[in-house]
Amino acid sequence: MNVTIFGTGAMACLVGAAVAPVASVTLVGTWPKGLAALRTHGIRVEGRPAGPVRVAALGEAAPPARLALVLVKTWQTATVAAALPGYLAPDGLALTLQNGLGNVELLGPRACLGVTTLGATLLGPGQVRPGGEGVTRMAAPAWVAELLNAAGLEAAAVAAAQVDGLLWGKLAVNCGINALTALLRVPNGALLDRPDAVALLNAAAEECAAVAAAQGIALPYADAAGAARAVAQRTAANRSSMFQDILRGAPTEIEAINGAVARTAERLGQPAPVNTVLARLVRAAVATDPQGQCGAAR
Repeated sequence: MNVTIFGTGAMACLVGAAVAPVASVTLVGTWPKGLAALRTHGIRVEGRPAGPVRVAALGEAAPPARLALVLVKTWQTATVAAALPGYLAPDGLALTLQNGLGNVELLGPRACLGVTTLGATLLGPGQVRPGGEGVTRMAAPAWVAELLNAAGLEAAAVAAAQVDGLLWGKLAVNCGINALTALLRVPNGALLDRPDAVALLNAAAEECAAVAAAQGIALPYADAAGAARAVAQRTAANRSSMFQDILRGAPTEIEAINGAVARTAERLGQPAPVNTVLARLVRAAVATDPQGQCGAAR
């Protein structure tokens, strides 16, 4: 089976390395250093031999894919959506496993929504460190889950309503952790050592849960704040993806996370002041520190 993976970052490399032994994988991206490293060395997963894959710059031809996995940052989704039809086989479909809201809608009618708890850290172009075990759930045909399971990635096809709940459940955790770690320049666990940070984490996660409830969406847990704190504790040494983006001076996914919750709350006539302020602060931090120099990692 031909599988195209959009992205050359941490998750794209992690999933690509797993799927390559059971399918013909092509990574498609726009990052020149990432593409060059993948062409030269293949995907290098820490602790494992490098695995060769096909590589193409976005816009270059690739074998028609029965499955396209979309693993780019959310601000790149519209660009992928425009190119997607040219990469799919006639019976092909796309599966987004991205963070935040709005991705599957942009990708169009041949796209399915999925949620994953897999994690990974990019060590360099084409080099990735796994972030522990994770589970992937998707509103997709059973064969997609079978392919991922054959690749050693725990996966299951579930009802669309369940995926919506999982998506908002993950969103609540991301709302509580990502922006705060990016603004404070700390790993996830450090938030729990700061009472004011914990209060903001709790409020952001609870606001997200309230917005989900207002739409009739059931989260996979009863306590959104508790779930966010538990993830921060379990991933205490990790730097969130938004923190890493800030340090690199790269665009963040704030609009698909806290910003999306704030906009949805406004549309519903519901307050979400903490998510609104966190989104504004991250926008301001990116605008005033475009190269990630302020408080950069040592």
